[in-house]
Amino acid sequence: MADDAEKTEEPTPKKIEDARKEGNVPKSQDTAGVVTLFVAILAILMLFPFMASHMLTLAKYYFSLIGTTSIDNHFAVDIAIVTAKELLLMVLPLATAVAIAGIIGAVAQFGFLFTTKAIMPDIKKIDPIKGTKNLFSVKKLIEGIKITFKSFTTLGVGFVFFFYFILELPTVALFGLGDQLDWLKDKTIVIALVMLLIIFIFAMIDLVIVRRQYFNGLKMSKQEIKDEMKNMEGDPLIKSKIRQIQMEASRKRMMAEVPNADVVITNPTHYAVALQYNQEKSSAPIVIAKGTDNIALQIKKIAREHKVHIVQNPPLARTLYAEVELDKPIPETLFGAVAEVLAYVYKINKNKGK
Repeated sequence: MADDAEKTEEPTPKKIEDARKEGNVPKSQDTAGVVTLFVAILAILMLFPFMASHMLTLAKYYFSLIGTTSIDNHFAVDIAIVTAKELLLMVLPLATAVAIAGIIGAVAQFGFLFTTKAIMPDIKKIDPIKGTKNLFSVKKLIEGIKITFKSFTTLGVGFVFFFYFILELPTVALFGLGDQLDWLKDKTIVIALVMLLIIFIFAMIDLVIVRRQYFNGLKMSKQEIKDEMKNMEGDPLIKSKIRQIQMEASRKRMMAEVPNADVVITNPTHYAVALQYNQEKSSAPIVIAKGTDNIALQIKKIAREHKVHIVQNPPLARTLYAEVELDKPIPETLFGAVAEVLAYVYKINKNKGK
C-alpha cells in the first residue's frame, strides 16, 4: 500500500489534459517577459521615426498655442483631443506589438488554451489566513531570493560594461558632437543587448525548472493510474459481464442457424460443426455453427430435433473447428473431404425421397 501511495509514475496524457482544462499549465513568467522585452526593444527601434514624427507634430501644436490669451472650455477640449490623438498614435503600435509578444510568449510554452475555470470565483482564494500563509511560505522566500539574485546579476553585469565605457569618456570628449552621440548610441545598444542576453539565459533556466516542477507536481501513484484506466475503459468486472452477454447473444444466433444446416460433422463427443451449402449464395459450404463440449452437445441436440444429418468424422470436425471462422466458407484444401460428406448426405436424402 505504501508503494501505491507514492507518486512515482509520470503523468498520463489524460492527467495533463485535465490539468490544462483547469488552467494549470507550465508557464515561466521570465520566458514570457524576455520575449515581451525583446519585442518591445525591437518595436521601439523600428517605430522610433514614426513616434518621433508624432512627438514633433505635438510639440509644434503646443508651440502654436503660445500667445493665446483666452482658453475657453471648447478650446481646452480641442487641446485634449489633439493630445490624446497624437499620444494614442505613438503608443498604440508599441502596445499592440508588446501585447502580441506576450501572447506568443505564452502560447509558445504551452500552446493555445482557453478556459474559464482559472478565473471562476473561489472563496478559498480570498481566505486571509491561507493568503498570509502563502505570503510567508518557503516557496515565496525562494522566489524572492531568485528575483533578487537575477536582478543583482543583470544589473551587475550591466554596471561592469558601463564602468568600462566610462573610462573611455576622456577620449570621447575630444570627439565632435555627432561622433559623441553615435558613441553613446552604440554603447547603449551594447549594454542593452548584454543585459537582454543575461535575462534570456535566466529565462531559459527558469523555463526548464518550471516545466520540471510542473510535471513532478502531476506525477501519479500506481493506484491513481489504475483508477484512471478503470474510469477510461470501464470496470473490468462490468466489461467481463458485457462480453459474457455478447457471447451469449452470439451463441443464441448461432444455435438458431443449426436447423438450416445440411450436415453436422462431429468427432463424436467433443466437437460439432454445422455446414450449409447453398450454391446460389456461396461457391463453397459455410460454417454456420460450431462448438466444443456442451455447445457441441446442444448443436447435435438441435440437429436431431430438426432431422439434420449428423456425420462422425473426428479429423474433419477438429480441422473445421480450428481453421474455419463462423459464417465463413471452408478453404479449398477441405473441399474434397467435405464433398464426400455432402455426397453421402445427399445420397441418404435421395434414398428417403427427401
